[in-house]
Amino acid sequence: MSEDNSRVWLITGASQGLGRALLDAVLAANERAVATLRKPEVLAEYKNKYPASQLLILHLDVTSIEQIDTAFAKVKEHFGRLDVVVNNAGYALVAEIENTPEDEGRHCFETCFWGPFHICQRAIPFMRDVNPAGVGGRILNISTCGGYSAVPTLSVYNGAKFALEGLTESLRKEMDPSWNITATIIEPGGFRTEWGGKSLKVMPVHPKYADPNSPCAVFRKMTFDGSMKPIGDPQKAARTLVKIAGLADVPLRLQLGTECMVIVAGKAKETLANVEKYADIAHSTNSDGVDKDAVLSMFAMYVAKSE
Repeated sequence: MSEDNSRVWLITGASQGLGRALLDAVLAANERAVATLRKPEVLAEYKNKYPASQLLILHLDVTSIEQIDTAFAKVKEHFGRLDVVVNNAGYALVAEIENTPEDEGRHCFETCFWGPFHICQRAIPFMRDVNPAGVGGRILNISTCGGYSAVPTLSVYNGAKFALEGLTESLRKEMDPSWNITATIIEPGGFRTEWGGKSLKVMPVHPKYADPNSPCAVFRKMTFDGSMKPIGDPQKAARTLVKIAGLADVPLRLQLGTECMVIVAGKAKETLANVEKYADIAHSTNSDGVDKDAVLSMFAMYVAKSE
């Protein structure tokens, strides 16, 4: 077990893309990392470059609870603490809903939702009970702007990220302040990584959606034919995550990339406008005798306290 008191990061999906960039940023900051991935040999050069006291490379398929348990046991044995967990492993399944094989959809959910779920389950008691008292920890769950505003052909992936965002929000609200554990949803836009290549599983186009002017065909072409270049720099995003993980005040949701900020803001504005437009319908379903103004006041205070 290392006697170093620098932060220890656990990063899933560290083989490429944002996960690999984050691993580099953490090591460059002279912090310690547990890099998990399905093919550890991808990081063979790192074993020669960094000492075991700074880097632990572990085989981990996040769909395996047994492997997750083994990974946490090895983190405890090797470093004796865990300060930041980044649930980054995942991939996108591209298919129209009626053309999505159930087994493919379930596997995407296992990777993008249930994997982070099981890791969070183990990270919380580790940060509370294994770390020195009061140290706590930070959980960064990597979502996407599609986890807030869905798009055609990514229904399962978007659904898994919507679920991950709900999980993260509940987790954040469940934590006792004395534990000093918090969680943040990271919503990246398009980044220059393998997300649009190796990290995609693309199903054939359903013939009923083959019209080039259909929403699905337009989105597939715009996103996957290379005509819309990602604007995000994964190295800059990684350095940003290293910084925000050390801040005392981090929001529930954090967007990375200008286009993601615009997409999320637009959806939030649309949602609020619809709430206000159809408020009379919502109020009309209250039981007789209910004072809607009193209810509005009571729940406004509850929402404020839970934020």
